[in-house]
Amino acid sequence: MDGQLPGRDPQGEDWKIGVDIGGTFMDFCALEANSGRIASLKVLTTPDDPGAELRTGLDLLAEREGLDAAAVSRFVHGTTVGINTIIQRKGARLAMFTNAGFEDVIELARLRMPDMYSLFCQRPDPLVPRDMIFGLPLRMRADGRRSDAPEGAVAEAVAQARAAGAEGVIVSLLHAWRDPAQEIAVREEIEALAPELFVFTSSEVWPVIREYERSSTAILNGYVHPRVSGYLEALEARLKAQGVPARAMLTKSNGGVMTAGEGRRDCVSMLLSGTASGVIGAAWLARQAGESRILTLDIGGTSADFALIIDGEVQFGSDELVGEFPLHIPSVSVSSIGIGGGSIASVDEHGVLRVGPESAGSVPGPACYGRGGTRATVTDAMAVCGWLGHSEMAYGQLDMKVDLAREAVGALAQTLGRGVEETAQAILDIAISEMFVEVEKLSSRAGVDLRDFALMPFGGGGPMLGAFLARELGMPRVVAPRRPGVVSALGGLVADLKGDFIRTVFADLDAARLPVLREHFKALADEGRDWLAAQGHDGAIELRLSGDMRYAGQSYEIEVALEPDWLSDLDRLTEAFHETHRRIYDFHDAEGRIEVVNLRLSAVGAGPKPDLAELARVEAGDSREVQVHIGGWRPVPLYPRAALAAGTVFDGPAIVAQEDTTFAIPAGASARVDGHLNIHLQFED
Repeated sequence: MDGQLPGRDPQGEDWKIGVDIGGTFMDFCALEANSGRIASLKVLTTPDDPGAELRTGLDLLAEREGLDAAAVSRFVHGTTVGINTIIQRKGARLAMFTNAGFEDVIELARLRMPDMYSLFCQRPDPLVPRDMIFGLPLRMRADGRRSDAPEGAVAEAVAQARAAGAEGVIVSLLHAWRDPAQEIAVREEIEALAPELFVFTSSEVWPVIREYERSSTAILNGYVHPRVSGYLEALEARLKAQGVPARAMLTKSNGGVMTAGEGRRDCVSMLLSGTASGVIGAAWLARQAGESRILTLDIGGTSADFALIIDGEVQFGSDELVGEFPLHIPSVSVSSIGIGGGSIASVDEHGVLRVGPESAGSVPGPACYGRGGTRATVTDAMAVCGWLGHSEMAYGQLDMKVDLAREAVGALAQTLGRGVEETAQAILDIAISEMFVEVEKLSSRAGVDLRDFALMPFGGGGPMLGAFLARELGMPRVVAPRRPGVVSALGGLVADLKGDFIRTVFADLDAARLPVLREHFKALADEGRDWLAAQGHDGAIELRLSGDMRYAGQSYEIEVALEPDWLSDLDRLTEAFHETHRRIYDFHDAEGRIEVVNLRLSAVGAGPKPDLAELARVEAGDSREVQVHIGGWRPVPLYPRAALAAGTVFDGPAIVAQEDTTFAIPAGASARVDGHLNIHLQFED
């Protein structure tokens, strides 16, 4: 948290706030735009009273930083309510109306097993059970010809859905990507017959060819709709009660933001909002630090999330997993594993020590929080080994109870027949090895050498374990930002407005089709501009065009970055596809026939980008020694983060303590503080 500026004039302030909520804390990052001052805060979540932590955080910012709620012009919120609804399977009871004869599309999916190498692998139960899928005797053919349902067919399906306890209906019909009229007609009839049921059509959620992907995406949207809509309604009410005039914005899975009003219907776009905004924040910080190739490590209370930033650009995909289900809309590419600061360590029936995926959350939390937790966690293991417990945590909200951590880890140690410190170190080693395996898979899929990357740890737990993971991975450098605990909140603060739009073309790439491609682009561009205007954006916009393309005969396509001018140049379009195919697969077929399946467009309105001036180098503050267990107890220096001025250098092992996290630095690392107060670690060769 930064100090107040002298001579502050509250009447002339312009506050912009980013907020991100996880399993243990709600994080705040607030920018006073006129002065460039940034304030940050963490508040414990309140599962028994969702949303109360928002009021607490705004009150604390007002008390500590002089924030005037009436001066808040931008409020961006990232939330896990959608993804948690899916993971916990607490969503709406849905019915799906589809074409008669196609009721098994969700059960069949793509006939893939989640893990093809496991004899015991099972596919997850679908979110809409088979007995809640109703076939309608209607059809739209690929050429657009229609045969509509006979009178009474929709009414009969509605009656069956009502009798089965449906709360909402998903309408997904064949070829609706080409013409949504039939889905719209069915939706309107359902709304007239049963106004208490909410209805989504697949063509309004994500109008792509392939009925499984279109249907499953619409189902995810409908499944979380009641809880997301209710949460957002309560959020807007709380902001109004706090006197915040800015309308609530939400971070999206694609790394952009949208209004909360749109989020009530476009729920699927915010399922990965928290993880995506963390990567966006890390990319912005990496540019400030002069780093272009970054592996991000975001550790919260429940999970560790990894992503790659290559040549300064965040990587995107369209087949990310939400819980056990694929999400087919554009999303920041993030890999996750159930290892976090609150992950519980246990001994299984074979006497083997395990860590995660069960988490202590914020209530009761790790034992060392002193909030009733009694089971050992990763955070408790760090406290037992001496890395934690030397200063207040979470902006003064937590006073670490190392004795309680020792009791919790001691119970496991007794079961294992080991010493307390030895057991604590084993917990940390297992957590790091689990993350190591996940990162290795990520780097192999991306085809990158992690020795060319720097690790950027953030979240409350990232700096605790990040340097140890980097050392195991053979990564030479670590960059720890000034406020690692609130990077996801910062990501929402600096994120752009961003809407994604798609049109299925499904045509050969030849000269005769170029006018059709230009027509589709014009329709997409108009839709994108209208969307930005509806979000209240009146500044400059950027339209980013791409195409899903493939060689004829291939089952799946690749995304190719395009320029609008190329839609009049067949040779340039062809060359762009060949170049992309060669980069991904190391070959191309110069004579192959090319198909364009989809055109995609991202409409972007730039968000605020604070310009942080570099600080002059000054003499650093003093450190003190504490005891850390590294193969036996030994003294290491403890540095308050506020005392590390630009230009400070020191060697590990060491501890850097600050209000939002603790940075544990192993032996063999040298540290340097840059002009933006990032800590750069360099490991010895």
